Amino acid sequence: MTRDTNTQRVAVDIGGTFVDAITFDRETGAVELEKAATTPSQPSNGVLDSVDKVGADLPATEAFVHGTTLGLNAVLERDGARTGVITNEGFTDVHEIGRTNLERDAMYDINYQKPESMVPRRRRLGVPGRLDADGAVVEELDEDAVRDAAAELVEEHDVDAIAICFLHSYQNGQHERAAADIVRDAHPDVSVSVSSDITGEYREYERTSTAVLDSYIKPIFENYVDTLGGALADAGFEESFFITRSGGGTLTAESAKTAPVHTILSGPAGGLIGASQVGSITNRDNLITVDMGGTSLDAAVVEDGSPVVKYDSTLEHQPMLIPVYDIRTIGAGGGSIAWLDGDLLKVGPESAGADPGPICYDNGGTDPTVTDAALALGFLDPGDFLGGEMDTAAEAAIDGIQETLADPLDTTVEDASRGVFDVALATTVGAIREITVEKGLDPRDFSMMAYGGAGPMFVPLVARELGVKEVVVPQAPSVFSAWGMLMADVVYDFSQTQIAVLDDVYLDTLEAAFDDLEAEGSETLSEEGIGEARQRLERTIEMRYLGQEHTVEVDADGVADLDELADRFEAQHETRYGHTMNDPVQVVHLRVRAIGENDKPTLDPQPPRDGALEAAGSRDAYCFAAGEFRDFDVYERGDLTPGDELDGPAVVTEPTTSLVFHSDQSATVDDYGHIVVTTEDEQ
Repeated sequence: MTRDTNTQRVAVDIGGTFVDAITFDRETGAVELEKAATTPSQPSNGVLDSVDKVGADLPATEAFVHGTTLGLNAVLERDGARTGVITNEGFTDVHEIGRTNLERDAMYDINYQKPESMVPRRRRLGVPGRLDADGAVVEELDEDAVRDAAAELVEEHDVDAIAICFLHSYQNGQHERAAADIVRDAHPDVSVSVSSDITGEYREYERTSTAVLDSYIKPIFENYVDTLGGALADAGFEESFFITRSGGGTLTAESAKTAPVHTILSGPAGGLIGASQVGSITNRDNLITVDMGGTSLDAAVVEDGSPVVKYDSTLEHQPMLIPVYDIRTIGAGGGSIAWLDGDLLKVGPESAGADPGPICYDNGGTDPTVTDAALALGFLDPGDFLGGEMDTAAEAAIDGIQETLADPLDTTVEDASRGVFDVALATTVGAIREITVEKGLDPRDFSMMAYGGAGPMFVPLVARELGVKEVVVPQAPSVFSAWGMLMADVVYDFSQTQIAVLDDVYLDTLEAAFDDLEAEGSETLSEEGIGEARQRLERTIEMRYLGQEHTVEVDADGVADLDELADRFEAQHETRYGHTMNDPVQVVHLRVRAIGENDKPTLDPQPPRDGALEAAGSRDAYCFAAGEFRDFDVYERGDLTPGDELDGPAVVTEPTTSLVFHSDQSATVDDYGHIVVTTEDEQ
């Protein structure tokens, strides 16, 4: 089939409990969506099930976009590849020593024990060879030593992957590339990660850690992508297969296989891409996004129209020098298990997942979860779960809450279920404060966007607690991350460390460095088949005052002179920290983001209602505003049109999720079909 007849785009987001699939036909504008159960033992099967269920016509599909938590789960569960490290002689302990500092929450814990290294000392080997801080060769690489080190790692320690990280390779990657060639030639079945291919920035420990994380997930990721890609090809798909990046945008599956660490948070990234698009269309530049799925809850900030990106994040105590969205993930999903620590009620982080799932799934689960508590509080209809496709065991769920929580606490099922929500709410509010209040942002200046299967049910409570003025529930919230993936452009990031005081820098020098990064970015996009007309290159510089540790990212596009660059830095610094200083300004990193623009689904206004809105029914549910069970009006989302107004307490149902808001809240439907929930001002 020729590309001219391929008009469909497919996006699939795999989570801990469900796989979400969505199709978009570029020619007709039609959108279809479905959910299928996650298959933990063979993740690609769940993806293929969702594709089949949504009715995707793979031979007529021009692009398949995928977000996966496969790499993230491997790190969280310490279930990745057996990894070794080759580095400079005398520096084999860089990865374990780290910064010798403690995590903030362990700072005063006298019983603190540092997490075990992902690569034990016996699998970290050093070889002769050295570059200086400018990238000049001080000592030639001992290629025989590299060959021997690789043989020892493979033959004696049975490694599946090797990370290569040498001092100052961000300035000159020749020794790393030579070592990688030697390892690949001698051991073609071993995955190799090269630090200078992943990041062009300084800090040896952080670069080593990033390369180790890449190696740790690489064999698993390569096998998964090859298996899924082969199955898609067998079904007739012949076009572009993309993976969502942790820092926004997508990259081809083949490119993702070379550095899978860039996809480690690819699932949650899709929702942020979609949220920024909806925010742009509805004139909401500042958003707090809350994605509550079956296994976890992800919170993030969209500021001035763009999701906040970090370049020095951590995952399970391991630093990463790659661009990632600043997302706080907590174990507070619909499948998070409620349990007792003595007389203290806790929720998560352990999840019932897809198998066996919550008790009400009737699949062998015996531990009460947030979903079971929601059913007990009347927020879910046991006879209409997943649009009636899934049978539920409501009585078993209530019995499980009674036996596991209510009886030991000498309370009722109602109070225990409300307590589950209270605990999850407190945890969520704490995570959101970390990315707002602790960074000088007032949540009340933001709108909140709720999505994920459990987000619309839970987030209106979060907004009440934080004083957020409104909650936006987009169309198809339960598959919103997959929808966001359809909105993603192809994105590659390029960076170069160039530390210098601004007074000692020439604008021509910066321009030349940016030109080199842009040439690399443009070439990469062209190799992906993206013509110049669809290419966009964005420049930024990370800067700081001399003596500071942390940097501020400054827009470097269209800078006329260094004075203008300094002014932009000071304006950004004052916005972030509330002050400026008289100290010299220092340049640290140059960055270029290369963007290949894709066709995207459009959001068109919908026609208003012709006639009055009527509720589809009512049911008893717990109203948190009133502190008691109340009669909730029940509406079907498919019946709502722009201009509709709904007073709380009410439930709005759709096949894959339910929106719940309380007696001090009301909702309206905007021109695009989004539901906007507002809370009454306190008197």
